[in-house]
Amino acid sequence: MSGLVEIKDLSVDIIKGRGAKAKVLSILRHIDLSVEKGRVLGLVGESGCGKTMSVLALLGLLPEGGRISSGQIFFQDRDITNLPRREMEGIRGKHITMIFQEPMTSLNPLLSIGEQMREILLQHEGLSGKTNRDKCISLLQAVNIPEPEKIYDYFPFKLSGGMRQRVMIAMALACEPELIIADEPTTALDVTTQAQILDLFDDIRRRINSSFIFVTHDLGVISEIADRTAVLYAGYVMEECSVAELFEKSLHPYTDGLMRSRVGRKAGNRGQLYSIPGTVPLPGTLIQGCPFAPRCEFRTERCDKEVPPLIETEKDHKVRCWRYHHGG
Repeated sequence: MSGLVEIKDLSVDIIKGRGAKAKVLSILRHIDLSVEKGRVLGLVGESGCGKTMSVLALLGLLPEGGRISSGQIFFQDRDITNLPRREMEGIRGKHITMIFQEPMTSLNPLLSIGEQMREILLQHEGLSGKTNRDKCISLLQAVNIPEPEKIYDYFPFKLSGGMRQRVMIAMALACEPELIIADEPTTALDVTTQAQILDLFDDIRRRINSSFIFVTHDLGVISEIADRTAVLYAGYVMEECSVAELFEKSLHPYTDGLMRSRVGRKAGNRGQLYSIPGTVPLPGTLIQGCPFAPRCEFRTERCDKEVPPLIETEKDHKVRCWRYHHGG
């Protein structure tokens, strides 16, 4: 295996209820993804498409009732699909870290910034005392936080959203992880702060050569930071290719809809933003054919009956659509 991360044929279920009344909801279906060293994979799609669930499965943090029903997850050629909790805790925080969408819900409001940072370095690096504090200050400086000695003693409520996000990034960098997962990390930020955070991510990648998985619904963000992109819909990968390919010649009707929603007037919408008709099926909805068929303008009878496989139409460009199959 060549990738830092290799996800192979991953399916995830959520079990609701117990005993005879238990229901099994299929959340992810046969996901194949890989992340190479020093590269950025973007996961894009509407809310409820499986982006966050994919990275939670990678981290071993599925919600209550969640289980991996098939497939494997490899990290640095090691199968981590069903590692014991203690072993997985040794990987999380040190080798794989995650930055969440809203840092105010991730930071403990009762502990100072310094207390929360110290814990990471003590647990994973064995640093304590002045050495620990100096490393924390250095990390805050690395993410361009002014007066880091003061911020170290602040509580989260005293910081702006952008500053809290920088603190979360500093904590994620504490052990110089091989993989950083960023789940909608700029959604709650204003445009200026968002641009600063994206520049910071790019600087981090170049400086410590970490790989990233960047989860977002915003194709504009993907164009700024990712190398490859996987478009998810209803728990399936619908298209996967380089970012350049995605913007030059996206193939799947769903990807095209996302693109048209983004560019507005350039799509010939007479000044109005395009909106994909219909809605994303609820997670766990039983789907017989192509999950996007009810919203697709190219829908055929075959689309209603069979789920198309993910095929490679060109080198490193994959799509899940009957339009690109011989005789489809």
